[in-house]
Amino acid sequence: MAGLQVPVRLHQGDFFKFQWEDLLLEYEGPLLVTGNPPWVTSSELGSLASDNLPAKSNFQGRAGIDAITGKSNFDISEWMLLRYLDWTAQRGGWIAVLCKTAVARKILLHSWKKSVGLRSARIYKIDALRHFAAAVDACLFVVEVVPGATSTTCELFDTLESVDPVRVMGYVDGHLVSDVEAFHRCRGLQGLEDAYTWRSGIKHDCSKVMELTPTSKGFSNKLGEEVALEPESVYPLLKSSDVGNGRLQSRNVVIVTQQFVGQSTDYLREQSPQAWAYLHRHKALLDARSSVIYRNKPSFSIFGIGPYSFAPWKVAVSGFYKKLNFVVVGPVDARPVFVDDTIYFLPCQSEEEAVFIQTLLMSKPAQDFFESMVHWDEKRPITVELLRRLSLRKLSALLGRHDDYQRLTRTTDVPPPLLSADTPAQPAAPAPAAKSRQASSPRHC
Repeated sequence: MAGLQVPVRLHQGDFFKFQWEDLLLEYEGPLLVTGNPPWVTSSELGSLASDNLPAKSNFQGRAGIDAITGKSNFDISEWMLLRYLDWTAQRGGWIAVLCKTAVARKILLHSWKKSVGLRSARIYKIDALRHFAAAVDACLFVVEVVPGATSTTCELFDTLESVDPVRVMGYVDGHLVSDVEAFHRCRGLQGLEDAYTWRSGIKHDCSKVMELTPTSKGFSNKLGEEVALEPESVYPLLKSSDVGNGRLQSRNVVIVTQQFVGQSTDYLREQSPQAWAYLHRHKALLDARSSVIYRNKPSFSIFGIGPYSFAPWKVAVSGFYKKLNFVVVGPVDARPVFVDDTIYFLPCQSEEEAVFIQTLLMSKPAQDFFESMVHWDEKRPITVELLRRLSLRKLSALLGRHDDYQRLTRTTDVPPPLLSADTPAQPAAPAPAAKSRQASSPRHC
């Protein structure tokens, strides 16, 4: 190659068929690994009956329910890039590949958590729709691997031709943040929350049976059937599109079969015989739900259910919509409104409490805090992990409303030190044992 002063060995081959390990044993120098790995997930590749599918394993180290549900699905390129890191970790080198931007972030997070030696990292945005007819956020991902290097930042560029980065993402306080500079300005708001726990909504995986529309004769399901059910067996339901678009008038209802995960559903036979007969009539559809979370569970089981689900008021946000819009959800005809499992919410016991919490979350410090960490190109940019990083207690103190926080949450703690939003967070002291707010939530079913 012109201008190159060192010998170069170039090898090209099918990633899944070429014996790369044998080649690596022959060569000791630094590597440049480049290419365009498949932009498909393991489940998509499996549906195509492809032979290029890596052996099934929990290589991401998922724990508990994450390991057996959708989170265990992964992009093939993610698995391949982790192999590239293994190849370069000890000898050094460069990785330069076209991939989904979300995959690049996962590789960076893995590298920073595992202390893989990265000297530098850059993400150059590309127009995947124009160049590849793919409606996905994609990039040229370039990392330099040097054993012992400790960089935990990545520069982001708008185009391949850009010289200056638009921002710098990084790994701070054990979290992947989308804008390091912005995060440091509001870092003091992170911390464990004393009084509130973010929850996800109800999960049933069978909308044809479990979700219905009220009619003059009772209810209709998505199979086109007119259905008679006991009113106490159904609850008003809001979907992610409702919350995301601010449509807070419930149009549908959902059958709630349990008050907590794993509860026997046999009580429905006596208390709600119409619902029991209806569910049994569609038992085949319910038993066919593919997720393993329903395996060995009572018939007609649901998830995302607990005392918090029956709280009369909620502050909710859609995980799918690309905006931090927190809304107050109140009861309908004295019945608590349920939300689906793509929505996250905080349970509240009064309208005053819910409005107060919404005001905190819609404040500029809270919005700036979330914006510094959220990645808007993700399929579900707002996650429960993201929401739980904000301390409402610290936020209320910053906004001068700790007295309201203490009164409405019935806590007895003293206000935290008054922090400006950019005050560095200190290690949190163990929280004192507190009476659970959720234990006092009403249980209706």
